[in-house]
Amino acid sequence: MSKPPQKGKPTVAIIGAGRLGKALALALQSSGYAIVALVARHRATAQKAARLFNKASARPEALGASQLGQLPPASLIIISTPDDGIADTAENLSNVWAGKTGTVVLHTSGALSSEVLAPLKGRGFHTGSIHPLISISDPVAGAEALRGAFYCLEGTRKAEALAKSIVRDLGGSSFSIKAEKKALYHAAAVMASPHLTALFDLALEMLASCGLNKTQAQKVFIPLLESTVNNLKVSTPQQALTGTFARGDVATVRRHLQALSGKDLDEAAAVYKLLGLHSLDLAKNNKVDPKRIEEIGNLLNPPRSLRSTE
Repeated sequence: MSKPPQKGKPTVAIIGAGRLGKALALALQSSGYAIVALVARHRATAQKAARLFNKASARPEALGASQLGQLPPASLIIISTPDDGIADTAENLSNVWAGKTGTVVLHTSGALSSEVLAPLKGRGFHTGSIHPLISISDPVAGAEALRGAFYCLEGTRKAEALAKSIVRDLGGSSFSIKAEKKALYHAAAVMASPHLTALFDLALEMLASCGLNKTQAQKVFIPLLESTVNNLKVSTPQQALTGTFARGDVATVRRHLQALSGKDLDEAAAVYKLLGLHSLDLAKNNKVDPKRIEEIGNLLNPPRSLRSTE
């Protein structure tokens, strides 16, 4: 349930009315922030996003990207456009918006630092970034998921301080990353979530090759994935590793590689071998027989002398 705007909280305009922008708008409004504007590439898209706010009186002004100069007064601007649009948005906003010096501008990119907002910083705005470490596919569910999430923060002192207060109001936790490490941080996040989705899809394709359709395969694998996540909640990756590599099952790895040797499974075979090598590193720390580790390693990544004879 949304709270009425609370005194002392900044008024907020959000540029970028995609899934994250809409989720942030809903989450912040429910925490007592007044959302004064939503901006999308096309005004009609912003108007549709504004209708997510139940009370007409609480609906933010809807603007198109060409109307940045009409942005109403706000003490906080959040830019949640795709990464490739942030620099242009910052440049355009600095040229056309007569906001007060000292306004805080935050972007939501995980890969970019606050340096991309340099045109605004040069005009006296406080700039930073606030990146929620969650996956959002629906704005309403996403607004709820933003509560209790972890957020990566970075920027000027005032921008970071405001970002921290937002995280506290959303019941989340925050940490900071140096500007030059943002790209590596974001690559790690991609490995943990979007790449996990891609890996899951590859597993579905493999199971479909066994005769199940992908819908059935997804139902079969979801409990397995959930049990893995539950293990990781209470254990390190080393402790949570189970199955073939955790046991050092040489014969099973050999069978797996033979089953993956068909041309239609080349991609799956390459991924299996690459992740298998990392699983071996985890297994080493679990005191698996070194001879088994070495033998499996040679199956996954044979020495050059053996590769040349294949």
